[in-house]
Amino acid sequence: MSSVWRGNDATAAASSDSSAQPWWKGAVVYQIYPRSFKDSNNDGSGDLAGITRKLDYVHSLGVDAIWLSPVFRSPMADFGYDISDYRDIDPVFGTMADFEILLATAHGLGLKVIIDQVYSHTSERHPWFRESRRDRSNSMSDWYVWADPKADGSPPNNWLSLFGGPAWTWDAGRRQYYLHNFLSEQPDLNFHNEQVRNAILDVARFWLDKGVDGLRLDVANFYFCDPDLTDNPPSGRRDANRPYQFQRHVHDRSRPENLAFAETLRRLTDSYPGRMMVAEIGSASYVERSMEYTNGNRRLHTAYNFLLLENGPLTAALIRNAMESWSSEAAWPSWSFCNHDVERVASRWGGENPPRAFAKMLVCLLLCLRGTVFLYQGEELGLPQARIPREGLRDPEGIRFWPHGLGRDGARTPFPWQSSAAHAGFSETQPWLAVDARHAELAVDGQEEDTESVLRLSRQAIAARRSNAALTLGTIRFEDTPEPVLHFHREHRVEHVQCLFNLGDEPTSTLLPQKPRQWLMRNLQSTGRTGREITLPGFGFAVWR
Repeated sequence: MSSVWRGNDATAAASSDSSAQPWWKGAVVYQIYPRSFKDSNNDGSGDLAGITRKLDYVHSLGVDAIWLSPVFRSPMADFGYDISDYRDIDPVFGTMADFEILLATAHGLGLKVIIDQVYSHTSERHPWFRESRRDRSNSMSDWYVWADPKADGSPPNNWLSLFGGPAWTWDAGRRQYYLHNFLSEQPDLNFHNEQVRNAILDVARFWLDKGVDGLRLDVANFYFCDPDLTDNPPSGRRDANRPYQFQRHVHDRSRPENLAFAETLRRLTDSYPGRMMVAEIGSASYVERSMEYTNGNRRLHTAYNFLLLENGPLTAALIRNAMESWSSEAAWPSWSFCNHDVERVASRWGGENPPRAFAKMLVCLLLCLRGTVFLYQGEELGLPQARIPREGLRDPEGIRFWPHGLGRDGARTPFPWQSSAAHAGFSETQPWLAVDARHAELAVDGQEEDTESVLRLSRQAIAARRSNAALTLGTIRFEDTPEPVLHFHREHRVEHVQCLFNLGDEPTSTLLPQKPRQWLMRNLQSTGRTGREITLPGFGFAVWR
């Protein structure tokens, strides 16, 4: 007996083919971390010109779009997520002309471009904050979240920073505390101020006018906080390894006002035909919060959360529960297994030295899921988490929590282009982060020549997804199978695709209800005489119609 979950297919049912769908619905988006993709001027850091040089490679993957992590002017306290000028490119990445060339080149190749937008906070060096902190009576005095100390001089409430310690820093000039959900160098904007909201809308309009196709909204549920600054209640957790997890964050994030502003952003974006927004939702409620922010056609277009970015181990139940938990009839999901903020999935779910078969299986599994898919640079190569010694760390979070937290550097090391070249072909000089020797062994040039490589399989899997409406737009329906077997159906109109994965390292056999008409992706050990009985090796998979 199978378990049926239909989700929202109303829009798809109204069209005879996928061409009538918004381009982002069911798309494959390739995330580029610019500082680590390709160094064009040999200063050790990746840049926009380097990305442009390598867009042919990205295009060869068959993806629909690229997402660029921040490239805006920044003092780099948090490597670009502390912005000091929303409308300028940081010199480490190049110039605005370089950005415009990248955008035009991508569009010429048929690639959409999504850019990161960090609205909840700025850099402490942003002119807005410099003016705001000058005194309590200037024109921007209320543009950030300022508060008086308690009578004993302590912070105004118990809110905590994700990076450790109180979410408040004392400013001697104003004799007040300012709020920062992240580093003290990243003060939070006061979205209760209409001038702030309008200024942020002007930033979005600037980049939409430039011609970008989408906005990735960093921590989109962090814009507003409780104006009364009410203490957060305890979470009741006893297994937390960071102070932040000891609280229920009901007053410092995911406030109702966030949803109203999301609707305002949607109206602005929809005034530019073909544009979209994808939100990053950081919440303990994972899918529930993501659905709330994307429900209907008035809020954000789609959102991803950290359910499959942070949790494990990999089991059939984990994947099935994630898919079935997206119960909204009026929201479109997005899924990713890894990005620049979390441990690379090959290591997180596969251990210190994940086998190639496991990396292949992960790529195919991701590309079979219902929703929009985000593939992080190097995932198509099966890269494991890079090993970085304490002295090589650059990430402030990693340094703060060493050695009890991995930090983010291991997922941000330079992309390996050539196995035998210095620094794997990323740069001719010492990169900002060292290249892991295991990554060099998995470089693009070697995988291009290997017919059994993860890269070759990734291209095939992306092509299969893009050419089949069931995989891009279809419903999802799960079979009841014992661990570690995962079996589900994707269906759209007359198209019906079955997806079978062995998530374990031991072979498993099963009898199919009928002989497949066409294999779309497969790693089979053997097939029976009738073609219905198949044996999957460890980490094997079969996708067919």
